[in-house]
Amino acid sequence: MTLSDFIRQASGEIVACAVEFARTMPVLANQSIDVQVLSNHLPIVLDVIALDLEQPQSRQQSISKSEGRAAPTRSETAAQTHGRLRAEVGLTVSQVVAEYRVLRAVVVRLWSEAGGLNAAGAMSDLVRFNEAIDQAIAESVAFHSTEVERWRNTLLAVVGHDLRTPLSTVVYATGALSRALRDSPLSAHVELAQRGAARLTALLDSLLEYNNAMLGTPMKIAPTFVDLGAASRAEVELLRSAFPDVVLDVEMSGSLSGCFDENRVREALANLVSNAAQYRTPGTPVRIVGKDHGDNVTVTVINEGEPIPAEVLETFFAPLRRRDADGRHGKRRNLGIGLFIVREIAHAHGGRATADSVDGTICFELRLPKRLGARSSLPDVV
Repeated sequence: MTLSDFIRQASGEIVACAVEFARTMPVLANQSIDVQVLSNHLPIVLDVIALDLEQPQSRQQSISKSEGRAAPTRSETAAQTHGRLRAEVGLTVSQVVAEYRVLRAVVVRLWSEAGGLNAAGAMSDLVRFNEAIDQAIAESVAFHSTEVERWRNTLLAVVGHDLRTPLSTVVYATGALSRALRDSPLSAHVELAQRGAARLTALLDSLLEYNNAMLGTPMKIAPTFVDLGAASRAEVELLRSAFPDVVLDVEMSGSLSGCFDENRVREALANLVSNAAQYRTPGTPVRIVGKDHGDNVTVTVINEGEPIPAEVLETFFAPLRRRDADGRHGKRRNLGIGLFIVREIAHAHGGRATADSVDGTICFELRLPKRLGARSSLPDVV
C-alpha cells in the first residue's frame, strides 16, 4: 500500500493520536476544548499531503518543500489556518512544531506496522512525506507568529487607549496641586508626582509609537523651519533637571537650521541622552554635539562607558532589546523601545540613527537632512 493510500485510509486513527498528544500540553490540558476543535484542519492537512505524494515533482520542487518555501496552492492553506487557530487557543510555536513532530511519527509508525515500508517506492514516499510535513510546519509557524503578533499589537493599542484617560487625570490633578501648594512643605512631593506622571506619559507615547510601527503605520511628523541647535539646547536644559547628578555638555557649531519636526527630534535627543546618562561611567559627563554638514545636520550624544561589541551594537535600535543599568536607585530595567523610537524618528525625516563604540567611548548619532524629502548623504559611520 502506498503511503498516500494509507494516510487516507488511516486518517481517523492518525488524527486521534495527534489529538491525544495535544491534550497532554499544559495549555490545552487545563481547558475544556472539544475534540473537534483540537482536530480542526488536521484531516485536511493529511489529505493535502496525500494528494501531494501522488503528484509528479521536480528536484527543485523537492528542495523548496524541504526548506518550507513551496508556493501555496490556495490563498490560505489548511496548515496556515491550523497555525493561526493554534495561536488563538494559546499554543506556543514550540508546541505547534511538537504537534507536527508527533503527527510525522504516528504516520510513519502506523504505516510501518501495516507493512508499508516493504512496499515498492517506500523510501521515495518517506522522503516526499517528510518534505510535505516540513512545508506544513513552515506554513503553520508563519501564520501562528503573525497571529500572536497581531494579538500583541492589539493588546498594546487597547491598553494604551485605556490608560490615556486616567493618566491625563493624574497629570491635570498634579498640576493643580502644584499651583495650589507652591512654596509649601508638600511642594517637593507634588513635584515628584508630576515628574512621575510625565515619565508615564512619555512611556505610554513610546509604547503607542512602537505599536503603530509594528502595525506598519509610518510615523507622522510635522516639520517646520527650526534651529536645531537652539531646540537641542532647550531640551538639554529640561534634561538637566531629570539628571541632576550628570554633567551635560552641549557643543553646537555651524548652521543647524532646517526643516524638522522639533518635538520629534527633541524626543529622540531625550531618549539618547537618557540612555547615555544611565550607562555612562560614573562621574563622567555626557556630551551633546551638533554639527553642520552642508545638506545634513548631525546631533551626537557621547559618553564614556564599558565597550560594546559590534554584534551587540547592531541590535541596539531593534525594538524590545532591553539592557540593565545600575542607577542611583538600584538596578533599572529598560523596556527597550527608546532607541527604536529614535530610529523611527530619524527614518521619518529621511535620516539615520547609528551607534558606535571605540575604546570605551560610546557615540549615538542622529543624522538628518536639512530639506524635507531629501535623504542623508552621510556615510554609515560615526
